Amino acid sequence: MTTATRRSLLRLLASTLLLPIVGPRARPAAKRQQYIYVLRVVPRRHGAGDWTAEEVTILARHFERLVKATESRQVILAGRTTEALADTFGVVIFEADDAESARQFMQADPAVVAGLMSATLHPYAVALQRKTWAE
Repeated sequence: MTTATRRSLLRLLASTLLLPIVGPRARPAAKRQQYIYVLRVVPRRHGAGDWTAEEVTILARHFERLVKATESRQVILAGRTTEALADTFGVVIFEADDAESARQFMQADPAVVAGLMSATLHPYAVALQRKTWAE
């Protein structure tokens, strides 16, 4: 076990064990909460060859929206599994001020609005994140 891993585990253990004793620390001003929404292609669109040009345009808008939200640092991660459409699902991990804002963000997704994908929202907390090469 590396020293960095050992330190991280000790910090996690200490915060878990001491929090009930010493109480929560004062938090910095309004840290945004994390959420995840899970997307699934609706069953009527499981056939890869039956997408209309309009639906393809909607999917492009869905992706463009996620790109912009990633660039503005609202989206932490977005992606999908690489299975057949009947089995695949996508995830969007993002930050919002509260659950209502998170729900509005999810429901405004063009693929959800158009009924091409269903979406479910969950509170989420990123525990570990790999640093990129640039960091």
